[in-house]
Amino acid sequence: MNIRRLVGAAALALSLAACGASQSATSEADGTLKVGATPVPHAEILTYVKENLAEEAGLNLEIVEFTDYVQPNVQVSEGKLGANFFQHKPYLDDFNSSKGTDLAFVTPVHLEPLGVYSKKVTELGGLPEGATVAVPNDATNLGRALKLLADNGLVTLKDGAGTAATERDVEGNPKNLKFEPLEAAQLPRALDDVDAAVINGNYALEAGLKPASEALALEKTEDNPYVNGLVVPAGQEQDPDVVTLGKLLQDQKVKDFIAQKYEGSVIPAE
Repeated sequence: MNIRRLVGAAALALSLAACGASQSATSEADGTLKVGATPVPHAEILTYVKENLAEEAGLNLEIVEFTDYVQPNVQVSEGKLGANFFQHKPYLDDFNSSKGTDLAFVTPVHLEPLGVYSKKVTELGGLPEGATVAVPNDATNLGRALKLLADNGLVTLKDGAGTAATERDVEGNPKNLKFEPLEAAQLPRALDDVDAAVINGNYALEAGLKPASEALALEKTEDNPYVNGLVVPAGQEQDPDVVTLGKLLQDQKVKDFIAQKYEGSVIPAE
């Protein structure tokens, strides 16, 4: 009986702790908002905010860097982080649906146009018959990559394919391109082994590529749904520190920093 009571008390304590964690995105221990981010450009933008704007706004900010697209969401869902900044809403929606998480998109910050890169050809029309094109393997960015190829005349997609398009939705492929889906972070390293690769903007920048000048093709920015922004557990959108960080990320000084540092490779959200 005593053992059962102890187990029950422990379970109750864990439950209360979990409830307490869900009530605030900020660590109660030191009043710090921990935000997960991929290194470029997200962590760089957060570092600018931390060093130039956060103290005056009364925000204690800790930046935790990740090199993948999964753990930042997992750790926000588990309460290890108060927020993250690395993804667009279509990716978040797909993640919530497939993983059973309940995360909310709070503040749009910037767009990183997806680009096509190659070390073998200098223009898309130069891709040979049967060329291998590496593409992101996550659902939303794969559809996004195929749309970019379609917008540039390399393939045609079935009507209504949308952002969830896969290789099965390729209706026309005059060059008989072969698609090689890879984890997004691996795409820059694949450039030596494939004819071309469709690379997410953050990983292109991290690899030293210059999307605005080196991509053979870039996504259109007008009406683009793939704007990156701040994400928190659902219900925490109005947490005071989350609101403060959201406002700082949309501050004109941050927009100027993005425009000057990335020279068109990262575009501030309107």
